[in-house]
Amino acid sequence: MKPNIRIAKRSDVPAIFALIQELALYEKAPEQVTNTAEQLSVDLFDEHLCEAIVAELDSEIIGFALYYSSYSTWKGACLYLEDFYVKEEFRKLGIGQQLFDEIVLIAKARNVKRMDWQVLEWNEPAIRFYEKQQALLDPEWLNGRMFFE
Repeated sequence: MKPNIRIAKRSDVPAIFALIQELALYEKAPEQVTNTAEQLSVDLFDEHLCEAIVAELDSEIIGFALYYSSYSTWKGACLYLEDFYVKEEFRKLGIGQQLFDEIVLIAKARNVKRMDWQVLEWNEPAIRFYEKQQALLDPEWLNGRMFFE
């Protein structure tokens, strides 16, 4: 089972947004999704605030990764992996690894100095996945956040 990993198209937005909602449910926070598919489409394809790749199998979007450029005053250009998700029934088939590998290739092609993401402390499967990538999971930093509605 080898999916097609490709850059997202505007027509993929409804499927990507459905996966975002599925991810929020998995993370026990579905009520926190205030974005819309329409706004996601604008942000991806009109404003270019972020980018996405998808995993497609038999014309079905079964996973995605959404990322954007960020910057470190210490390191320079970076890539931030905002969300990375594969439908539950397609996990443990290497699809997540294929998506992650593609993001790493994108980061390297852009010559960024660092790639960042977050993982919930209770998400053991994701933590194990990132540990297999030999990623640094840094317990020293706290996340700061403000909301503007």
